[in-house]
Amino acid sequence: MSEAGAGQREGVDGASPRAVVLVSGGLDSATTLAIARERGRACYALSFDYGQRHRVELEAAARIARALGAVEHRTMRIDTAGIGGSALTDPSIAVPESPTAGIPVTYVPARNTVFLALALGWAEVLGARELWIGVNAVDYSGYPDCRPAFVAAFERLANLATRAGVEGDRFLVHAPLIDLTKAQIVARGTALGVDYAASVSCYQPDADGRACGRCDSCRLRAEGFAQAGLPDPTRYR
Repeated sequence: MSEAGAGQREGVDGASPRAVVLVSGGLDSATTLAIARERGRACYALSFDYGQRHRVELEAAARIARALGAVEHRTMRIDTAGIGGSALTDPSIAVPESPTAGIPVTYVPARNTVFLALALGWAEVLGARELWIGVNAVDYSGYPDCRPAFVAAFERLANLATRAGVEGDRFLVHAPLIDLTKAQIVARGTALGVDYAASVSCYQPDADGRACGRCDSCRLRAEGFAQAGLPDPTRYR
């Protein structure tokens, strides 16, 4: 896994290096996009319509990409709902509203692997050699694809599985939030001017994007603002 800011690849004719940034519409990905922009990257934001029940996050992703100056924002459609197995894609599985032991049912099987693979493909077409993802291994729900080992393994895969990697033009996967607490993430994004009121983190928001205030994601988000000593701009129903 690469440190954010290390291994910067200059763009054509000295232009800003291109980077594909995963933008879900939530707090973490908004902060990641802001950090990538601060580090001088030309950011190509990528979101996924993957059959999630909380579709208003895609509207939030578009707002965030515009506000934070993405060169382009694309939303790709994939059908993880066809796989099932997650409360985020299967309405018959209830979203837990209290902490649970082990990996929760909100885990979407292989989600970050699929997302990064598609980001990698777009990056190769763009001539970008950086992928940025807002995974976090401190204040998170225990998902296996949010760990440093996963990010490092995907970076190795990226350089084995692509023409660019085989020809020696290495890909880097940046996870700048990987070892930060939610409070540190909130403070960092606030300093960079992120408007968190535009983001949606809730696992079960209503049609207007208002948060439930009870799911794991809402709890972690609220605790982050409280611990950072900053007002929580989240709209709750």
